[in-house]
Amino acid sequence: MSEPTQHIQPATMRGPGLCVIQFVGNEPPFDTLGGIAGWAASLGFRGLQVPTHLPAIFDVGRAAESDAYCGEVRGTLAQHGLELTELSSPRQGQLLAVHPAYDDVLDVFAPAELRGKPAARREWAQSQMLLAARATKRLGLTRHTTFSGSLLWPYFYPYPPSPAGLIDAGFTELARRWRPILDAFDDAGADLCFELHPGEDLHDGVTFERLLEKVGAHRRLTLQYDPSHLLLQRLDYLGFIDEYHERIRSFHVKDAEFNPSARSGVYGGYQPWLDRPGRFRSLGDGQVDFRGIFSRLARYGYSGWACLEWECCLKNSADGAREGADFIARHIIHVTGTAFDAPMAAGFDEARNARIMGLGRD
Repeated sequence: MSEPTQHIQPATMRGPGLCVIQFVGNEPPFDTLGGIAGWAASLGFRGLQVPTHLPAIFDVGRAAESDAYCGEVRGTLAQHGLELTELSSPRQGQLLAVHPAYDDVLDVFAPAELRGKPAARREWAQSQMLLAARATKRLGLTRHTTFSGSLLWPYFYPYPPSPAGLIDAGFTELARRWRPILDAFDDAGADLCFELHPGEDLHDGVTFERLLEKVGAHRRLTLQYDPSHLLLQRLDYLGFIDEYHERIRSFHVKDAEFNPSARSGVYGGYQPWLDRPGRFRSLGDGQVDFRGIFSRLARYGYSGWACLEWECCLKNSADGAREGADFIARHIIHVTGTAFDAPMAAGFDEARNARIMGLGRD
């Protein structure tokens, strides 16, 4: 997408943050925002990425309308020394574009009264995203994370070949649905960060570029970088940062491993997570080169949050969260303000430079 930039000012990212969606539950402390905040702070987290589909934790409708409610949310986190990193809406984003083959499966993401009503469900998802834009602005945030949804996933493998023009038509329609939402986030002064995820039409760099072209390189169409999904697709996830760093605005710190066998590979054979060659793991237990990732993001000036997303088929979530906070803290690079060899550098002297090169001696 672009050549690696040579003169970017390195930056220190923020963290550790926690994506809380996997930890919300019906029992204390995981049933309220304040309870989760206290628990997360005790583990060393400094920020929370909060989902917008769970009103008991965060009410996106109230946040879109009420400064007082937004103040309460920020105050709840501040009591525990935490900040709000971003709001997230992966479920609503996914429901914005659903292929009919997935209608019944994805109905679980919609309110009960909208299940079995695809058109009404899509209208609800759009309204939720527009509320999220307003809530993001009212909270003073500059990023929001989501999924793209998919009209084309049944055709991701070209056999039999898809009809001529189908893929282009799918991305044209995806752009039509997302453009007003991108504009709403632009009005809110915030980037809309898409996580590239199998099952979504945006699942790698090429598909991201397809939508980017369809929306005229909209400045708010950006990326949430999650190396786990790139590793499981066998992408060069370090080179991905070189290629797309100008659009990376959010970072999920999530580990994975890929162990192919004679029986199963990338597609997984319909097996449960424990038996799949590609599996999500707790931080440090997988194969992702996080030293390389943190170095590249720091080098390219990424100053956003590093947020743990825990999804592991082996380790329990309590240990995964506790170990993850420490893991992120140890990997954040606090960039230097000066070059190590700065004291040895001589000031500018044009005549001296000429002498060094032997100029003027002829």
